[in-house]
Amino acid sequence: MSKSAISNSVIRRLPRYYRFLGELEANGYVRISSRELAEKMGLTASQIRQDFNCFGEFGQQGYGYNVSGLRSEIGKILGLECKTPMILLGAGNLGRALASHIDFQNRGFELVGIFDASPEIIGGKIGDITINDISVLEEFCAEHHPQAAILCIPKTEASRETDRLIRLGIRAFWNFTHYDLRVDHKGIAVENVHLGDSLTTLSYGIKSMD
Repeated sequence: MSKSAISNSVIRRLPRYYRFLGELEANGYVRISSRELAEKMGLTASQIRQDFNCFGEFGQQGYGYNVSGLRSEIGKILGLECKTPMILLGAGNLGRALASHIDFQNRGFELVGIFDASPEIIGGKIGDITINDISVLEEFCAEHHPQAAILCIPKTEASRETDRLIRLGIRAFWNFTHYDLRVDHKGIAVENVHLGDSLTTLSYGIKSMD
């Protein structure tokens, strides 16, 4: 099946499969059936088989799935063996938390640069990365060739900075700006993250239990 034919819902389940299989591997599981995996994940065995069949045959009849092997294959599908160079724009509280606590190396990325416009922040460090002035972005990208960017900047700056970054070779955005990027460029990937929307969904979950 071609990548374009695979539904977004299937793709969004892959990281969860990868995480669950990692937990199973850590707990000593060598193999698991689709039924057992479905029970642990709250899915159906049919759904799991359909999802995996989008990418090839990973299991054996009567044997199930090799946990380590399946996790490795899903990691390859997700591109986790690559370490795509990534930069962060906006080193405020959210940006600092992401840079400090996200395990980029095991998520397919390498954080190579951090940028901000605030004189009070520029020159400081997050981990071992120095916070650069946003004005040197062009020079930095020409030297280090990042391909992805995290946006933790004000919503009003998101559109302008996105266009700037695309011109500098950025092909993917992890966007926390509250501005839904709809980038009119082929080959650009965007993951809009709305933490407030997630919290609002939780509020509905509580309300629905009344």
